[in-house]
Amino acid sequence: MRPTHAKDHPAGAPPRPVAAAPVTSLPRRPVADGREGTEACPEVSGPLPAASAEVRGIDADVTGAVGRMLDHVLAERLRRARLADSLFAGELAELVARFTLQGGKRTRAQLVWWASRACAGRDPAAAAAALHIAAALELLQTCALVHDDVMDRAALRRGRPALHTDLTDRYAGRVGPERAGRFGQSAAVLAGDLALAWADDLVAETPLAPWTGVVVRRLWSDMRTEMVAGQYLDVQGQITAARSLPRALRAARLKSALYSVERPLALGATAAGADDLTLRRLCDAGRCVGMAFQLRDDLDDVFGDPLETGKACGGDIREGKPTYLVAVARARAEAAGNVTALHVLDRWLGDVGLTGRGLDEVRDVLVSTGARATVEGKIDRLTAQGLRHFDSALLDPEGAEPLRGLLVAAAGARPGGAGPGGARPGEAGPGGAPPGEAGPGEAGMRGAPPGEAGPGEAGPGEAGPGEAGTRGAGAGEGRAGEGGPGGARHGGDAVVSLRSAHGPCASGSRGGTGSGR
Repeated sequence: MRPTHAKDHPAGAPPRPVAAAPVTSLPRRPVADGREGTEACPEVSGPLPAASAEVRGIDADVTGAVGRMLDHVLAERLRRARLADSLFAGELAELVARFTLQGGKRTRAQLVWWASRACAGRDPAAAAAALHIAAALELLQTCALVHDDVMDRAALRRGRPALHTDLTDRYAGRVGPERAGRFGQSAAVLAGDLALAWADDLVAETPLAPWTGVVVRRLWSDMRTEMVAGQYLDVQGQITAARSLPRALRAARLKSALYSVERPLALGATAAGADDLTLRRLCDAGRCVGMAFQLRDDLDDVFGDPLETGKACGGDIREGKPTYLVAVARARAEAAGNVTALHVLDRWLGDVGLTGRGLDEVRDVLVSTGARATVEGKIDRLTAQGLRHFDSALLDPEGAEPLRGLLVAAAGARPGGAGPGGARPGEAGPGGAPPGEAGPGEAGMRGAPPGEAGPGEAGPGEAGPGEAGTRGAGAGEGRAGEGGPGGARHGGDAVVSLRSAHGPCASGSRGGTGSGR
């Protein structure tokens, strides 16, 4: 967080002293017999299941259960915010709480819950931990969305004014639009920071066995780092016009694919005490589906319905984001010598004045170059491979079936591709490729123009996330199974399992099951 300078309240009244938190607001120490005192820490209580039947009851409305947990947690956070300062609580903290409670689909929270159920059955302790972590992910999502909207200069979020837009509008009549705009952006950065702090607090307060807590917190820490790294690659790519296929996939994997699917699965499974093999297979499944999730999001940004996506179309084009969709279109246009298509991309990518006609021209290029079809096909293949990894894990059927359906929905695969049934182990994947042949991570896309990497997208001399092969392998050199959607591993890109030297989801681990692991 940036260094800040203390500011007094408006002149005209003496500065108000900061209210000291009363002793009764703090958690009480355990009493001599080991029981908690009457003022036990409220963060680890709340709407938690106490028996197996209650765990099963949550299944019918997971989002509602996560919402109740957030209600409980945020009520306590707001109470403490008011002790710090009533203006801060009323104008910023309450806005963060409202944004979080209004929520979206809560897909990440549901992945945590169902991964826990699939690994621990109806164990109430595992369910309680899953609800805490799911609520923390919703707060982390608030941080990510609020900051994203500031960086992307997006006016809408979930069909409503973005948080920085809301804050700007509140003050525009007092100080004018320019100063109000700067204030709105600055306050939104602070709002995201607050949501992040609350999310970290909630993870730290999650009731877990000591060693499990160490692993969960490491996963959480790595996920936060990955999100920032991916977002930096995204904004750095905008300013430098770095649009290579490997770079686009690496940024997508770090900023969204890991955070949206793989890490929620890993957090839920770890909190439930999953064994290393089960956790590895869930991570492999999450890596594939997570990349499909991000590629679908890229398509929806250009071709989606704003009423469904909750934001205006063309934001990625307007900001010049180096998405995989655009990278494929450029690579194909260059290979075909299509000067007209390249001119359209150069004209409109990064143009904040993008018009409806300009967006239509870009859409035409994305379709005519085959980029849209290529990404659609990749989504289908990634989904199918992810489901094969998932189906190879030994899971509790009561949690496994809903989790499988959630993964298919998150991937956004087409009904004719990897549908709800998906590809089962040993079955042919999309397009009829026999088991064991090159899958979504393979290099050498059929029909790819010269110089364009295949679905693994490893460019000559580079093999990043999502790319086949190893460093130094050119396009087409990767073998099936060498680099799955997570791709060739590179140092520090994933949590090192603390349970074993080469445990699941480990950075630099070798071996594993069919995904370059």
